[in-house]
Amino acid sequence: MKTLVLLLTIATATTAMAHHLERVWTDEKGRKTKAELLKIENNCAVLLLPDGREAPFPIEKLSKIDQAFIEKFELDESHDEEAKEEAPDLNFDDPWPDRVKFKGDPEIETVEEDADKKSFIYESANYRYNCDVRLSKSVVKGFAVMFEATHQFVRELPLAVNGGKKKEGKYQIFLFENKSDYTKAGGPPGSAGVFIGGKNIVMVPLTSLGVRPVGSGYMLDRNKSSKTLPHELVHQLTPNRYYAVGSMGWFTEGLAEYVATTPYRSGSYNVKTNFKPIVEYVTAYGKKGNGGRALGEKIDLGSLKRFMLQPYASFTSNAQVNYGCGLLITNYFFHMDRKEDGARIKGFLKALNDGKQGEEALEVLLDGQTFEEMEEEIAKAYSRKGVDFTFSN
Repeated sequence: MKTLVLLLTIATATTAMAHHLERVWTDEKGRKTKAELLKIENNCAVLLLPDGREAPFPIEKLSKIDQAFIEKFELDESHDEEAKEEAPDLNFDDPWPDRVKFKGDPEIETVEEDADKKSFIYESANYRYNCDVRLSKSVVKGFAVMFEATHQFVRELPLAVNGGKKKEGKYQIFLFENKSDYTKAGGPPGSAGVFIGGKNIVMVPLTSLGVRPVGSGYMLDRNKSSKTLPHELVHQLTPNRYYAVGSMGWFTEGLAEYVATTPYRSGSYNVKTNFKPIVEYVTAYGKKGNGGRALGEKIDLGSLKRFMLQPYASFTSNAQVNYGCGLLITNYFFHMDRKEDGARIKGFLKALNDGKQGEEALEVLLDGQTFEEMEEEIAKAYSRKGVDFTFSN
């Protein structure tokens, strides 16, 4: 049976991201184990253990908290007939954008404000914000611009990033006034937000958006860092076929990191100037504990083939290195490869769209090279930019 993507979490400098629903599970006797939830089957939670084994665990023997969590987010492939991925738009021939700016009005509309149910629903052009506290239209408009600009950026990339499911015509965002309520709903402690693939929703504590209480209302800090949430929005828009073996991990996380590290301000992504911020984010930005990967300027990744084909559990087990290197490699194929036209990465993504995966898809990416020859090209390209990025086998 196909394993469904359930969860993609935002990482801080010290928190790893997980593609499936990774959490510490507790049984009725208080025993704990860290594992990923793959699916619900025959009243059991099928868990992926750290050693790679799949283990069915009776839901009734889990803690009440875990049972409530499963009940809230139980996977169901047919849970919403209205939630369809957008029609394929293979825009590989479009130019790479230099700057993406969201212009105009995000079209904020108040759908519901019910204080008794703590249900406050607001919408922008592409998103529905389900909030547990009342917000003014001006506050919603302030952060909605970032959501809409990110949506526009992702769709304009000539990479056919055309996935995502809408419900009633909108991508679903759930906002929480308190971090504790966000955590109770399934948000990983220490994270700034989370994408839950089974429901195709993004959950966010309001603090991550720069929304804070002032008197009897709320205001928006427009200088709040926005590196984390765009990462999760990319996952929400990425088509399922890009999560195939050989792509899931280095490309899907590299793409999300690429968007998140591109300089953003007031509804505008400056793509043309993103190379330096990307390199700083990977090599040095995190040294002061304020985000980034802090890998230094000498990075030895090991085997490129092994890196691209490793299981996702292995990928996330060393998130600092793997997410940082995934960003460097995707950036190489986007802007530094051969004629710098992105031809090989586009061919690779076309192969994924045609149903290829694993080594078969990577053969398209190699385009006649060996992995060793590709490693040498990537190393030389970054060496010219002052990064000693090498591969030992």
